[in-house]
Amino acid sequence: MPPKPSTLLLMLLGDFVLDRDVCVFSGSAIDVLGRLGVSSHATRSTLARMVNRGLLRRQRHGRKMYFGLTDRAAAILHDGRSRIWETGAVNDDWDGTWTLLCFSLPESWQRQRHDLRSQLAWSGFGPLQGGLWIAPGVVPAQAIVTGLGLSAHARVFHARADELTDVDAMVRDAYDLDELAGRYQGFLARWEGASPFGDPLAARLSLVAEWLGAIRRDPRLPVSHLPPDWPAVRAQRVFRDLEAASLQPARTLAASLLDLKPDEVRT
Repeated sequence: MPPKPSTLLLMLLGDFVLDRDVCVFSGSAIDVLGRLGVSSHATRSTLARMVNRGLLRRQRHGRKMYFGLTDRAAAILHDGRSRIWETGAVNDDWDGTWTLLCFSLPESWQRQRHDLRSQLAWSGFGPLQGGLWIAPGVVPAQAIVTGLGLSAHARVFHARADELTDVDAMVRDAYDLDELAGRYQGFLARWEGASPFGDPLAARLSLVAEWLGAIRRDPRLPVSHLPPDWPAVRAQRVFRDLEAASLQPARTLAASLLDLKPDEVRT
């Protein structure tokens, strides 16, 4: 599935607006997303929705409307940058630590149970059995249950598996490895062996958006306990090679396309 216009717009802002104290002209965003097949109407609607969601701010210069990042949007983009470049998709330095969260909620609390499970899955947890969920490494699980008002119904532990525990089987039980692998296989099918970029800016935005989509909900399971030839290893190498190749050509093209003004809130 192609990235949504909002995702592509965030990729553009992350590359050329984040940490630069500038705003981008709406017409520039329309021109760039048009290179990716997004209509001007869809881009304008996306900009308006992102303002309403507290992700962008409007700033007028003459008859032109410019858009700058809010603190919330900047935090999202910094998190994505960290996820791509610092955390990565390949967990090859795991120290053997697991975060365990066990919970017991009343049967009638279906909404609370759904919210908790959703946030646990988003944070890299998998269900091991009943109300016991696990995640590799040290995960701030207490913040999840506290934020949902469930502290009295959940307990968090950090532990290491006993030597008799079959960790490979535990990982297979708690996580859908086929679904995880499928994301990276889809990325490889799209990008591995890609020909030189005809439009380096459009290709770069698609590349980074699709890579972030592949890794966003990856729990970063220890590669030593995953099937041989885990596709995330090859996919990450392909992504980084293509990203490096696209960087300078995309910047050169963006410099001629983007109309930027100082962000009056941040300067």
